[in-house]
Amino acid sequence: MNEALKSDDIVAKVGGRFKLTALIQRRVFELLNGARPLVERDGRSDFEVVIEEIATDKLTIDWEKSGLTKPVLPRSDA
Repeated sequence: MNEALKSDDIVAKVGGRFKLTALIQRRVFELLNGARPLVERDGRSDFEVVIEEIATDKLTIDWEKSGLTKPVLPRSDA
């Protein structure tokens, strides 16, 4: 399993598990249909590439266009 999925940080970035799943599904579909990855593939699967794209903030949800409310991330400067 991908290390990024073991913490809830990536889930919080997109506002929940359902939104994360939908984002992953949509992006994997795009990659399967010829879209270029936003990170180096380095022999990784499409799923692993998408997780890296999300983790590095190269792939996000367009909150304005989607009409969804952007999640409030917990502060990490405690």
